[in-house]
Amino acid sequence: MKRILFVDDEPNILSGLKRQLRSQRKEWEMAFAESGEEALDMLTKIPFDVVVSDMRMPGMDGAELLGRMKELYPETVRIILSGHSELELVMKSVGPTHQYLTKPCDPDLLRATLKRAFALRELLADGQLQALAAGLTTLPSLPTLYQKIVEVLQQPEASLAAVGEVIGQEPAMAAKVLQLVNSAFFGLRREVSDAREAVSFLGLETITALVLSVHVFAELKEATGNHFPIEALWSHSLAVGTMAKQIALAESGEKQIGEEALMAGLLHDLGKMILRVNLPAPYAEVEGMVYGGKRDLLSAERQVFGTTHAEVGAYLLGLWGLPDGIVEAVAFHHRPEACPSDGFTPLAAVHVVNCLEGATPTDHPTRYAGEIDEAYLEQAGLADRLEAWRERIEASSTVAEAEVKAEAATP
Repeated sequence: MKRILFVDDEPNILSGLKRQLRSQRKEWEMAFAESGEEALDMLTKIPFDVVVSDMRMPGMDGAELLGRMKELYPETVRIILSGHSELELVMKSVGPTHQYLTKPCDPDLLRATLKRAFALRELLADGQLQALAAGLTTLPSLPTLYQKIVEVLQQPEASLAAVGEVIGQEPAMAAKVLQLVNSAFFGLRREVSDAREAVSFLGLETITALVLSVHVFAELKEATGNHFPIEALWSHSLAVGTMAKQIALAESGEKQIGEEALMAGLLHDLGKMILRVNLPAPYAEVEGMVYGGKRDLLSAERQVFGTTHAEVGAYLLGLWGLPDGIVEAVAFHHRPEACPSDGFTPLAAVHVVNCLEGATPTDHPTRYAGEIDEAYLEQAGLADRLEAWRERIEASSTVAEAEVKAEAATP
């Protein structure tokens, strides 16, 4: 049975959660705390799978509580449930938080969020995946610049301008980010020439996603050599990320979901590069199976490694502490039916865009699109949106085609 701890300084809120989630008592063991200090004391006595905390509380606030938990109990899922959505509160929660939900939160949404979190943890706890991950010696590091951005955001005087200044202190990264910002993928009406201006135009989350993904691709590019089509993979990933963000914003109207779709799309094939760098001989065996028509990419990877690039990439992103919506979309982007979901999530956008954008003919076996899981879309209530998404993706592909092919778009 899963254990969940709810933390809120308002007793009425906790009472309401007890009533709303009463139907889950046979599946979840739930406990309640009225302060961050009380929650930490309970955690020393009982292990919890998930902690759901309010943000603004007297004494220790939610961001501080989850930050302490990240250090002491990194395996515990950390969720903010707050009625305060001011920018500074969101900024403070960056880093220690897996998910951010706003009050009043629909009970069905809260239940669905928790069930998806459990499904993701079960996938990443798979024995074969963990055994493979333990043997990987060359993994991309979480970039120092990304960590600096997180640190800046958690300061009392945090601002978008401060983030822009931090990025500007690394000229090579700033130049790369500005190059991408001014590309057709983002469709700005005028050229942006300053990192602070870029953050202001595109927003904190988009710039942070670009910083992280550019660093990862550049670091792994040095290790893969000339035998892996990393330029084509980067172009595909950039297209998937930007198109998935468009769809996510159009469907949900929520900026957070759009930004998670962008980050997940940019990093959804990270596992391919990790496997290629660390296990070149077995990966060549995978490529040989695909070239020879004996297996598709996923079944070949599973035969050789016992897992696939999707799970491997998600495992690393989970270690980095990225939000669950991103890790989930990467983990399940080829088999979304394995993720319990009702309604639209970043996973839906990344899955569909990857299948449609990745269907472009290519002679390299690592370019694997797969089929759109229409049964999954039907179950999630999204089947009637597929044609509209297809049209949007085709239009976006036409606009950005020159950028995809341009060498300048490569990290």
